[in-house]
Amino acid sequence: MQHEETEMAALAARFVNSTGRHVFLTGKAGTGLHALAASTHKRFIILAPTGIAALNAKGVTIHSQFLLPFGAFVPERTLPPEAQGGAFTDQHTLASRHPLNALRRQVLREVDLLIIDEVSMLRADLLDAIDYRMRAAKGVQHKSFGGAQVLLIGDLYQLPPVVKDAEWQVMKRWYKSAHFFEARALAQDGYAHIELDKIFRQQDGDFISILNNLRNNTVTDEDVRALNAHYRPDTSQAAEGVITLTTHNAKADAINQEALAKLPGGSSGYNAGGV
Repeated sequence: MQHEETEMAALAARFVNSTGRHVFLTGKAGTGLHALAASTHKRFIILAPTGIAALNAKGVTIHSQFLLPFGAFVPERTLPPEAQGGAFTDQHTLASRHPLNALRRQVLREVDLLIIDEVSMLRADLLDAIDYRMRAAKGVQHKSFGGAQVLLIGDLYQLPPVVKDAEWQVMKRWYKSAHFFEARALAQDGYAHIELDKIFRQQDGDFISILNNLRNNTVTDEDVRALNAHYRPDTSQAAEGVITLTTHNAKADAINQEALAKLPGGSSGYNAGGV
């Protein structure tokens, strides 16, 4: 299994290493998407749209790396009238009010490859903001991302980008949808699409079939019966080794507090000092 997984990642890595084309690398859960980062000789940074995704990818968030303000980015020099007064940033205000320091510019100048994980959540305007930063940092205005290669990793069947209604009313002037592939930077130079379709995390063929049916919204009655066969109605929430999944933090906190209260001994609290 490990040999096959390495081969699949190596195939994608050879494409990234031997070309300068932007790449969208996708696949089902467990296809080994992250092994590729360790297989390239190029100087790269790993980015993700959210903090949790950045931790999982062992990278940093897009906003922190590029010092981007929250809100929508308008891919124009100045804001149109309908965006005035809202949470919008244009190219001019991004450069003048949120400039990169010398160290960050130097890092971006030396980067050959941007690896962006969990791109199902990446908004088109955010990718265009990255493009603008990279062109400015590298001093190369005629190439997308200033000539750096972009490797976009993720599964479009997973979480979509989040856009407020007020933002979309302005953004739809430039984008057909909020998804990353609508970014103007990608439209300029295009990208290759590579899909890893062999699942390595699971070896049970029947279970893989159920997972794929869930992914494609084609669940059968047989799939439901197979899953329900593992339902244990007599399992207590407090049973050892049982994890409860909840829809709200408040319920999770209550369960955790109840478990903590059952532990022997006293408790101590510590307040963090001011910085």
